[in-house]
Amino acid sequence: MEGHDATTVEVVADGQRGSITLNRPAKLNPLSTQTLNELVAAARWFDARPEVKVVVVSGNGRAFSAGADLAAFTDPADGAGAAREAADAGRRMADAVEAMRAVTIARVHGHCVGGGLVLAAACDLRVAAGSARFSIPEVDLGIPLAWGGIPRLVREIGPALTKELVMTCRPFGADEAKTAGFLNRVVPETDLDDEVEHLVHQLLTKSALTLASTKRHTNAVADGMVATARSWSDADALVTALHDSESRKAAGAYLDRVRRR
Repeated sequence: MEGHDATTVEVVADGQRGSITLNRPAKLNPLSTQTLNELVAAARWFDARPEVKVVVVSGNGRAFSAGADLAAFTDPADGAGAAREAADAGRRMADAVEAMRAVTIARVHGHCVGGGLVLAAACDLRVAAGSARFSIPEVDLGIPLAWGGIPRLVREIGPALTKELVMTCRPFGADEAKTAGFLNRVVPETDLDDEVEHLVHQLLTKSALTLASTKRHTNAVADGMVATARSWSDADALVTALHDSESRKAAGAYLDRVRRR
């Protein structure tokens, strides 16, 4: 067993299997710029270990991920270039996870919010506890869903439901997510680890060549239908929204409502 050094994620390889665990449980595993960069590094670390066939992506504690770290959007930036670089970190993360050589399984429990949902969408397979709750609050926060989230959602659940969920920001449960095609399996939370283990062991019995071939082929077909390459410009829309007065007022009103709850 070996691990990759990181501060906000735990990265472990054990023979043919590996794990990436978001590890800021006290804050429900927010995705700071540091965490996003560490996820990119973790993906590249696993790519240098071709013996690893399957990697489970999960969150420590009570949730998968509370989404983008809001502090990252309010800290002063060192100029426009630095702001754009920070805004683009999530896209780089999703691209790196999706391009991993190993098959990735998102193990989802608790809250899976915004950027956390994009991380799950970048994984190949998704297994969730029936009690998991999903939401995409970006529009309420006065920012667009970035990080390549729109094409990935359109690819998985279609354009109409993507528009509804992203524009209304309404929460939805695991059963709806599975019916929509976002999740592969939904099980009681007490059975989540066993279900993930069962899926991991199913995959480990296959050859690395056929797993990689299937993953690459499917991703190529999916990219031909709904490409993610244009998501490079997501950072520009995000930075623009952070300077739009109406968007900032909407964000302030939303955060006030959250604080009063």
